[in-house]
Amino acid sequence: MQNWLEIEKRHDSGVYNKHELVIVRGKGARVWDVEGREYIDCVGGYGVANVGHSNPAVVKAIQEQAETLMILPQTLPSAKRAEFYQTLTRLTPEGLVRVFPTNSGTESIEGALKFARAATGRKKFISTMRAFHGRTFGSVSLTWEKKYRQPFEPVVGPVEFVPYNDAEALKAAVDEETAAVIIEPVQGEGGVRPARPEFLQAAREVTREKGALLVLDEIQTGFGRTGRLFALEHYGVVPDILTLAKGIGGGIPMGAIVMTDAVADGMPKGGHGTTFGGNPLAMAAGVAAMKYIEENRLWERAAELGEWFMEELRRIDSPKVREVRGKGLMVGMELKEKSAPYITRLEREHGVLTLAAGPTVIRFLPPLVIEKSDLERVVEAVREVLA
Repeated sequence: MQNWLEIEKRHDSGVYNKHELVIVRGKGARVWDVEGREYIDCVGGYGVANVGHSNPAVVKAIQEQAETLMILPQTLPSAKRAEFYQTLTRLTPEGLVRVFPTNSGTESIEGALKFARAATGRKKFISTMRAFHGRTFGSVSLTWEKKYRQPFEPVVGPVEFVPYNDAEALKAAVDEETAAVIIEPVQGEGGVRPARPEFLQAAREVTREKGALLVLDEIQTGFGRTGRLFALEHYGVVPDILTLAKGIGGGIPMGAIVMTDAVADGMPKGGHGTTFGGNPLAMAAGVAAMKYIEENRLWERAAELGEWFMEELRRIDSPKVREVRGKGLMVGMELKEKSAPYITRLEREHGVLTLAAGPTVIRFLPPLVIEKSDLERVVEAVREVLA
């Protein structure tokens, strides 16, 4: 048998720290490695696999579309693209009716920056401390952690960072030069930190007052993850631009920028583009994934299981735990020490895959189809590694 781990390490770019295993198969909330060992997956492709690995509805849609037509530029209209737009804008809040399809979350952020500048004629952006919006030049400019930005400076600017959940600081930062304020309703990489209602409400009020745009980054929180279809529903706030990706395609790489008519009409013809964005294969996967989420009301499942899961994690009696927080099945357990050794032990000793959110947080992003019995096993595994 070939040593696939060594082959991947030999030829990989080296920018990722690799786990010492090779995953070959997934189904629902479980994955299996090359040796046949089974894992409960609380990584979920960094929050992509909301409908589960190899969801039958998504697989069927991809198979049928692959036999029909896989690539088509956006200059040529597509019935499947039209269906995708119709499905997505039926689910998004009223007023968000125009779509630019992308291939990833960071591309959604990049496009949103351009749409914001084109619509307002302004240059400045406001982001938040602990924010993570991506790693390409535009999106990394909005990302707070210096390790992501400093090696590549000068990045795109001007960008001003304000403390997350500090409504007064945000109001003071937004002025007549501000093109847009960009906020994650729940910070993911920044430690699984939900926004306070007054913070997002202040962002909506001050951007309207100053003629700036509000961009909500729901790349990780969208499509049922937080217990609502979109996290903005927890807050009663509708942005000018909504950036999406991850759970939108059931595992196929894709994303979308959803915006108002006014924002879309501000971009000149040819002002932005993408070769692969909106291709029929991705559109078919997106339609299938969104319909599955809607028909099975996966946000309700995330709300119910997430509340139970967080309470069970809070009941773990360990002096190592600082706090358990989150919304729905976007959960973070903050420790009083580094989380990496515990993440490794969960994987190796208990077959539970988790990920970090900063140096001290264990993050859980399981597929929304996960069974309660699997989450019970996860709780017991966490209890044992912290004992």
